[in-house]
Amino acid sequence: MNVWLQVADTAGAVLVFLGAAICLLGVVGMLKLPDVLSRSHAATKPQTLGLLLVLAGVALRLRGGMDLATLGLIGFFQLMTGPVAAHLVARSAYRTGQIERGELLFDDLDAQLTEPDEAQEPGREQEPGGRDSGPGPAPGPGRG
Repeated sequence: MNVWLQVADTAGAVLVFLGAAICLLGVVGMLKLPDVLSRSHAATKPQTLGLLLVLAGVALRLRGGMDLATLGLIGFFQLMTGPVAAHLVARSAYRTGQIERGELLFDDLDAQLTEPDEAQEPGREQEPGGRDSGPGPAPGPGRG
């Protein structure tokens, strides 16, 4: 057996082991971390890196053209779907009130979600039934 093939096999085994260990750390983080944002971070960052390391290790072992193309597609789709799914989970948790807004360093969604209703005139409050109440501008010419 060629020495370089043996080195590639050993490096592949090390990468597979490191990738599996990083994925295991991500799972521990998902179980131990306290809130949705932290768990979402632990579910995507280490899992993506761990899977990419495992794919690199398997690629060093297989070395076939079709195998490398398949592994490349798996890595590409993992990089595209993992962060997007985590973003959607975090945004959903934010909108449903499962996140403590006081603990956030930056809250970019707060300005978007707390804008006043544009259809409502200033000075008027809207009742739950949709009718206006309270003082407002008096009907003038052309208003009726």
